[in-house]
Amino acid sequence: MKTIYQVDAFTDTPFKGNPAVVMIVDGDFRAEMMQNLAMEMNLSETAFIIPEGNEFRIRYFTPTREVPLCGHATLASAHIIYEQGLKKTNESIVFKAEGGELTITKQGDWIAMNFPAYPLTEMDIPAGFNETIGFEALEVYSSIYDWVIAVAASEADILHAAPDFERMKTKGPGHLMITAKGEQPDRDFVLRCFAPLAGINEDPVTGSAHCALTPLWHQKTGKTEFNSLQLSKRAGRLKVKLLGDRVEIKGQAITVFQAELKI
Repeated sequence: MKTIYQVDAFTDTPFKGNPAVVMIVDGDFRAEMMQNLAMEMNLSETAFIIPEGNEFRIRYFTPTREVPLCGHATLASAHIIYEQGLKKTNESIVFKAEGGELTITKQGDWIAMNFPAYPLTEMDIPAGFNETIGFEALEVYSSIYDWVIAVAASEADILHAAPDFERMKTKGPGHLMITAKGEQPDRDFVLRCFAPLAGINEDPVTGSAHCALTPLWHQKTGKTEFNSLQLSKRAGRLKVKLLGDRVEIKGQAITVFQAELKI
C-alpha cells in the first residue's frame, strides 16, 4: 500500500501555512489516478514524487488539472523526503518538474528551493479590472502561466480585497497575484493569490508566486533579499532571494498526518 502524507508548508505551526498532499509512487502510477486522488483530497495541490536514481520526478495536480510548478507542494515533498530519510539533511534534492529542474537544500529548520525567475511585462489596467479585484491597482503586470500581478497602495488593500471569482473565470484574470509593500518590520512585501480557473479561489500560501514577485520588488527597491507574508486566513512566511535568473525560496514545513491508500 502507498502512504499519503499531508504537510502544512510555509509554517512551523499545524493548521497554518498551505496544506499539500504528498505521495511517493513509481513510474507506473497513472496520471488518471493522480488526478482522481487530487480531486479526492481536495487541496490546492497534491504532489506525486517518482524516484529516478539519485533524482526525483515530480508532478503537481489541483483538484481539476495538472500544473507545471508549485512552490508549497515542492516544499512539502522535500520535507517528506528528508523526514523519511530518502535523503540526508546534508544532501541536496533534485526535482525534475514540467516547469523546470529544481534544486532543494536543507538549511537548519528551513528548506531552500531554487526556482526559475518569471519574466514580467507591465500592461495597461484592463477595463473593469479594479471592480473585479476589489481595489484600485497602481500597476498591473503579466507573467508566464497566465499570471497577472496587481500592485496595491497598502497592506489594507491586500487584506480586504474581495475579488469576483465568477467574473474572473469568464472575463479574467483567471490567475491573479496581488501585492503591496510591507508596513511592518517583519515583512518587506505582502501578497495574496487567486486561481479560480484552476479550481482554487484563494491559495493560502504560494511559493511559486515569488518567482514573479521577487524580481518585481527587486525592480522597485534594488534589494535582492526579502521577507514575505501571505495574508490569507492561514497565513504563511517566506524568505526569498533573487539570484540572477533564479529565485531562492525558503520555508518551513510540518507533517500533520499520514494515511494508507487502500485501493
